Amino acid sequence: MNWGSGGPAAHQPYVGLRAFRADDAYRFFGRERAAHDLAAHWQANRLTILHGPSGAGKTSLLQAGVLPLLDPETTDTLPVGRVSYGSAFPVVDGATYPTAALPPQHNPHVFALLSAWAPRESPARLAGLTLESFLRSRPARQDPYGDPMLVLLAIDQAEELFDDFAQRQVYREWFLDQLKRALDADKNLRLLMCVRDDHLASIMPYGRKLVANDHRRVRLDALAREEAREAITGPVRGTGRVYDRAAVDRLLRDLTADSPPGEPRAEPVRLQTACSMLWRSLPPGVRTITEAHVGDIAVTDKQGTTYCELKVGEVAAAHLDGDTGRLLSWLARTFVTQLVTRRRVRVRDHVTAGMDNVIIEALVRRDILLRDAEWCELAHDRLIQPILQAAGPVDLSASGTDPDDLLGSAELALRDRDLEQAKAQARAALDRVRGDRRLEAEIHTFLGNIAHQEQEYADSIEHYLRAAELFESLSAFDAVGRLLVGMGWLRLAQGRPDLAVDELNIAQGRYRHDLSIKTAFAWALWHDGAPALARDTVTGVLEQDGDALDALQARGEILASMGESAAALADLERASPLQWPSTKAAHALASARLADVQEPTPPIKKEIREALDDAPDSGPVWLYSAWINLAQAERDVADETARDTAREHARRALKARSPSLPRHLKDEARTLSGES
Repeated sequence: MNWGSGGPAAHQPYVGLRAFRADDAYRFFGRERAAHDLAAHWQANRLTILHGPSGAGKTSLLQAGVLPLLDPETTDTLPVGRVSYGSAFPVVDGATYPTAALPPQHNPHVFALLSAWAPRESPARLAGLTLESFLRSRPARQDPYGDPMLVLLAIDQAEELFDDFAQRQVYREWFLDQLKRALDADKNLRLLMCVRDDHLASIMPYGRKLVANDHRRVRLDALAREEAREAITGPVRGTGRVYDRAAVDRLLRDLTADSPPGEPRAEPVRLQTACSMLWRSLPPGVRTITEAHVGDIAVTDKQGTTYCELKVGEVAAAHLDGDTGRLLSWLARTFVTQLVTRRRVRVRDHVTAGMDNVIIEALVRRDILLRDAEWCELAHDRLIQPILQAAGPVDLSASGTDPDDLLGSAELALRDRDLEQAKAQARAALDRVRGDRRLEAEIHTFLGNIAHQEQEYADSIEHYLRAAELFESLSAFDAVGRLLVGMGWLRLAQGRPDLAVDELNIAQGRYRHDLSIKTAFAWALWHDGAPALARDTVTGVLEQDGDALDALQARGEILASMGESAAALADLERASPLQWPSTKAAHALASARLADVQEPTPPIKKEIREALDDAPDSGPVWLYSAWINLAQAERDVADETARDTAREHARRALKARSPSLPRHLKDEARTLSGES
């Protein structure tokens, strides 16, 4: 069998093991009816859930089948998004983003989706938005008849909401609550969620909550026999080649051999792989593909291994003196986790995970890797097993000793939530880096982010400060500004608002157009004992961006602490759903002060209790609770229990350290506690 590059080399009609993309629509066949049906359901229903087994082709159907059918004159379609945490840390301008610079209140699922919808937007701004506020901020579009356009949203691989990390459940509920609010606020929104069958039962109860009865389920199975026939023959039209009927029938028999009796179906990935290999095997000059040409193209899982070896072998022959085994082992170690799932890997300037970027690009061209501006990964989950089988025994935990390779391994370990391994690899990278100031700055930022996650604030500041010095020497002033913002938030967490004011003031000069820095500066002023100046600063932010979630929360809490309850409630209601403990407590305080009852209502009690449970060492939360009890005692002078509780909570507010009380509130807490 000839496994060369025979046939019309200028046109490869099949995509192989990867999923179809939108620009593959011209070679996407066999799903025309499914694509039209799904496009119609998506536009007709508030919520459409596309489900099917893994490998049925849900992503391909959406990207290459449905999106090309949508008329841009009548529909406003946002980029397809995902809700996974994705990479461990966001990246901006090629530099790791200091996580401490993101507003503490942000939801990672919301952040991931908004990052897909607005990839060029500042991460700090996106982290300060709700789904509703982002969608509301987009310009309204009208169709040629002057009617509002439907706004189409799609979330691929929605099962990522339901992983096994228990600590993410609160974020999932918050995300879905935001999604419901966005759908309720705009009746022109249409949401499509794609999910594997094994997670359908998890998502269906939420589907009913999101839109009540206005939702539709659509199932996608493997290709039926006639769909598979079209998927085989359609892509070769116009190439100068045709299949004879016997060749197609032979392929169909092989592709459907494992189907249940009476239901012959072909798995799309296996079909694409078989046809790709057949196409590549054809001798030059062949115009009619016969059953003899199909020959020993066995439609089995082993075929995927052969396909990988072939593609990777071409790259190895061109760039690694034919060392295919080395390249396969590197692919397995770098892009497959110890849990045998896909990893995303940061693409660096010249060398990625120890391999020259020329090789990365060659693998991308052959559909082994998929990459965007910052990250790359295997082009499809179905590449994992073929690569592992072709590579032979591979230690998936092994890594190289080059500092860039070690940092890449640290990022992979962090993605797998192995903090200790991530720290060890990053420190090893730091020990080995020599003369590359940018890489050294990246390593320090990475270590600072880990320290921030572990609430080791002094260590985080030390790493950020060193990274800022290195970026300063490279004239990377935006990176310096982001690090200063992170250090400002960390100083607040340490109880040093004076230092936070200084660093955030400098950051404003370095990073003038980022309103999130002004909001962080307002928080620092408030903690440093200047509430009126803090209020005025954050009001300036809202005059420029009235939908900035972090600014609304900041002003709402500041106003509540100043006793301006009605104005505080107006801001906090706009910023809801509230999840950050101090803003929830501030909302409860403003509500209690305005309530014309002797005792706080059940919702107020629930809200302040949740805030205390979520932040048992927060000075502001304890003080707000003390004030709520004091308000109750003042309405009912005989309620000594409420007065005693107010005193006790004020004492706890004075002792709290994460965060500690702002300076101007400490005297009030002392007076209320009886300690002044």
